[in-house]
Amino acid sequence: MKIEFTKMQGAGNDYIYVNTLIYPLPNPEELAVAWSRPHTGIGSDGLVLIGSSGKADFSMRIFNADGSEAKMCGNASRCIGKYVYEYGLTRKTEVTLDTLSGIKTLRLHVEDGKVDAVTVDMGIPADIHPVELGEGYPYREGIAVSMGNPHLVIFVDDMEQVDLPRVGPVLEHHPLFPDRVNVEFAQVLASGRVRMRVWERGSGITMACGTGACATAVASAYTHRCPGESDIIMDGGTLRIRWAGEGTRLFMTGPAEKVFDGVITV
Repeated sequence: MKIEFTKMQGAGNDYIYVNTLIYPLPNPEELAVAWSRPHTGIGSDGLVLIGSSGKADFSMRIFNADGSEAKMCGNASRCIGKYVYEYGLTRKTEVTLDTLSGIKTLRLHVEDGKVDAVTVDMGIPADIHPVELGEGYPYREGIAVSMGNPHLVIFVDDMEQVDLPRVGPVLEHHPLFPDRVNVEFAQVLASGRVRMRVWERGSGITMACGTGACATAVASAYTHRCPGESDIIMDGGTLRIRWAGEGTRLFMTGPAEKVFDGVITV
C-alpha cells in the first residue's frame, strides 16, 4: 500500500505526518521506528497521526523514533495546525486538537493564505517542584514540571559544558521518573531569553521540544530567574512562551514549516 506523508518541522523538531482519515495505519509503532531512521527511512524525530475526534476538530497521536507513544508535543501540534489549514481540512483559524494530555486550542496566524506561526494554549502546568537527583549523578538538582508529559529542567551556567549525549540518557532513566522523563538544560541569558537544549525520552537529542520549552519557561519563572514571558532559544529555533504564574494557562507561539511531501510503500 502506498502512503502519502508530509514531513514538517517546528523549530527544527521534525516529524512525519500522515492523515489517517485517508490512510489508516494499523501498526504506527513499527512504522515510527522504520520511517524515522535517517539512512534507511525518511528520517525524523517520530511519526504523527492526524485523525478525527468526537471531542475536538481533529486528534493527534504521536510516536517517538523508538516507537513509544508520547502524550503531547507542542511543535507537532503547531504543525498540525498548519497542515489542516493549508491542505484544506478546515477553514477555521482557531482549531481544537484532541491529544492524550487533553484538548489543546490552536490559534493560526495566517498571512496570504499560509500559516506562518501558531499559538497553542498548552493548558495549566502541573506538578512543579524541585527535585534532588542524589549522589552519583552529574547534576544534583532540577525542577520537575508536567506539561501533560514529564520534564526535568536543570539550570547551568555554561551550556557548552553540558555533555548531552552522555548525561541525557542517564537522567531520562532516573528512578524518580518510572515512565522516563524529558530532560532540558537551561542557561538564562538576559532580558527574558533562555538558551535550552533537550534530550527527549524515546528520541534522544532533538533540535527543539515545544513542551520542553514550556517547561523551561515555567521553571525559569518558578525559580525567579525569568519573567512570565520569555523567549526559549533552542538549536532549531526560538519559541515565545507566555505564562502568568501557578494556576494559569500557558501559551506557546512559534513557527511551523513544511519540508516536503512524499509517498512511501508499506
